[in-house]
Amino acid sequence: MAASTHTVTNQAPPLVGYDVFAADRALVEAVERHLDPQLLDEARDELTTLGRTTGSAQVQEWGVLANENPPKLRTHDRYGNRIDEVEFHPSWHRLLGKGVSAGLTAAWSRPGGHLRRAAGFIVWTQAEAGNGCPLSMTHAAVPALRTDPALAAEWEPRLTSTVYDQGLRPAAQKAGVLFGMGMTEKQGGSDVRANTTEARPLAEDGTYALTGHKWFCSAPMSDGFLVLAQAPGGLTCFLVPRVLEDGTRNVFRIQRLKDKLGNKSNASSEVEFDGTWGRRVGDEGRGVRTIIEMVSATRLDCVLGAASLMRQAVAQAVHHSAHLRPSARS
Repeated sequence: MAASTHTVTNQAPPLVGYDVFAADRALVEAVERHLDPQLLDEARDELTTLGRTTGSAQVQEWGVLANENPPKLRTHDRYGNRIDEVEFHPSWHRLLGKGVSAGLTAAWSRPGGHLRRAAGFIVWTQAEAGNGCPLSMTHAAVPALRTDPALAAEWEPRLTSTVYDQGLRPAAQKAGVLFGMGMTEKQGGSDVRANTTEARPLAEDGTYALTGHKWFCSAPMSDGFLVLAQAPGGLTCFLVPRVLEDGTRNVFRIQRLKDKLGNKSNASSEVEFDGTWGRRVGDEGRGVRTIIEMVSATRLDCVLGAASLMRQAVAQAVHHSAHLRPSARS
């Protein structure tokens, strides 16, 4: 028998084992109001499944573990070879895999995809917000790549896949890929036109060698990145793959991971390019106009993510209050 001083009283049980979607009446009504009625039954079933997954004790535990065990940078292997890899807790991969399989990177390829994905993003990131970053950037890369129809035809099916294919391999060998983004530099800050990373044209049309330093590059274990660099014709957008078609690693030197106030489970990094291979996206000198398509979509996800956090805060507060004895509420 526990000592009397160790008896726990007037505490709420964990908020687990519930449907996060169905419990959010405002979100349910929004989906019903704005989605094509012909898609509603399918979408409701899909979001209910995701809501129950999100509210499960197992997924909630994954979120805790992913944040208690933040990513670790491994610049070299045990033999001294440069590898530039980030090691994540298994729970991170489980969360990311669930998000991809739920269609949170597939909005562009299915009917009513954007509304369904927005609702799903609000639901899923209530379990753990950090994995929303690579999900968001992968989703958002599609409109920027559509600037170049050939690139879009090659990469869009991979980006909109519902398969999370972990590990660094040539993109053509993977069932699905993730994307990141690198714009900010120390000397430029938010003024991306002050970027000094240089892009030197190579013999193959549309390909360049990039040299420079990115102060902030998101999700460094992604399969590809959209980055800005100064080409002969001005600031330009480039696609930089982590692994080249022949299986060799692109030059992608991770200098450190950022020490952040939030978003702890997700790796944000500082990287250096040194003759790094890149493929031009759009015309030279139109880099901001090209990459802003990706930026705009990720900013919308910032709004959705903020709504998700606020919704979960309300849900936790209501749940806690409902389990307190009246005498303790004063």
